[in-house]
Amino acid sequence: MRSTDTVIRPAVEAPVVATSDVVVVGGGPAGISAAVSAARNGASVTLVERYPYLGGLASGGMVLVLDDMHNDTEISVRGLALEIIERMHRKGLCVYPPEADRHPSVRATEELWRKWARWGVTDFHSRTRPHPVVFAAAFDPDGYKQASLDMVAEAGVNLRLHSWFQSAIVEDGRAAGVICETKEGPQAVRADVVIDATGDLDVAAAAGAAFVEGGYIVTTVSRMGGVDTETAERFRFEEPERYDALDREARAMIGGCWEHWWLKTPLPGIVWCNCPHMTGLYGLKPADLTAAEIEGRRRMQGVLEFARENVPGFENAYIVDFAPQTGVRQTRLLRGEYVVTQQDVRDRVHFDDSVCRGRDYYTPYRALLPVGVDQLLVAGRHYSATPQAQKMSREIPPCMAMGEATGVAAALALDAGVAVRDVDVRAVQRQMRAQGADPGDEPADNALLAEAV
Repeated sequence: MRSTDTVIRPAVEAPVVATSDVVVVGGGPAGISAAVSAARNGASVTLVERYPYLGGLASGGMVLVLDDMHNDTEISVRGLALEIIERMHRKGLCVYPPEADRHPSVRATEELWRKWARWGVTDFHSRTRPHPVVFAAAFDPDGYKQASLDMVAEAGVNLRLHSWFQSAIVEDGRAAGVICETKEGPQAVRADVVIDATGDLDVAAAAGAAFVEGGYIVTTVSRMGGVDTETAERFRFEEPERYDALDREARAMIGGCWEHWWLKTPLPGIVWCNCPHMTGLYGLKPADLTAAEIEGRRRMQGVLEFARENVPGFENAYIVDFAPQTGVRQTRLLRGEYVVTQQDVRDRVHFDDSVCRGRDYYTPYRALLPVGVDQLLVAGRHYSATPQAQKMSREIPPCMAMGEATGVAAALALDAGVAVRDVDVRAVQRQMRAQGADPGDEPADNALLAEAV
């Protein structure tokens, strides 16, 4: 068959399997937060997810540290992000440094850095050495899945897993639901408000919203077991020159990673490898995603063999698993009513309509609103930002905050009988604070602020 050939599919009928006030597409961190937040605020909610679990890149992508949620000693992302951390922590599936270890007078000591660095809970943005210990959380992927399921069930959300988004239902310029592909064939979910939490802007793009495409590194995350982490850490500090030489060799084999190619997890002997970082591959192309899986596995198998032979503590190491989801960081980005810029993030610009925060930056409600499509909200790494700004503001806790804000906005708009575009942003901010979140309506004292936009 020639590459120019096409196949025209006949129109199909999709039975309506659910009708609700809100449908959230994508059960990742932002989608979970959106669904739970909307339901807790009185809306009937359907959540559709293509995988057989919740958690998205947090659980399925095994991005096993929740960070970018602190501003100096202040916890800047609260609400549902903190709730899921505490749920996992109570079950021994989440570790974070206590407040005493984050105190300004002690947080940058060598002793504390040694204690916490391999958990990934130090401020890697800081130019201070050693990196300060901050509030961040290392967690177990299945712990995140179960906590998500519990929160969704307790909120009364109608959950539909194994449902792959196919197309948007748009009527007279407004989003009115979605069609998903399933083993039973296409199925429709109707709703008054649609929240796109797909990560790749699948729903908004299908509905005709404007967007741009960006690209960044992709990663096939994995875990290794059988690691004596105490021995490995002792080697790092007692024989630094030998360690550094071996570490450089391992990193060269990986071909791209953060400062540490392995970090500890709450499960004894299980370490997290957030690598390799591969460039030139695009997260919307099946061929590129396939290449990433093959190449990532090849590199990490090589690193495993090298570590077993050379790195104390890794003699009995083995591959536990590779993440079922490829670590895609950037694809489509919404072009919404406001586009957050790199300068906005870098200068900590405060917005009058801010509804959520990240580390030390703010997200305006307008950046969650598509232009030209009504009753549609966007939450997650595909929000309205330039590619450069998104690279600085795409971590999981801020995405959870976006989801929580869109859930509140959807419920309040429905209750007031207005379009989500016209919701009272002050009411959204008040409700976010009422449920323990920080909408960023009050700029941080130590932020470098520009004029309110």
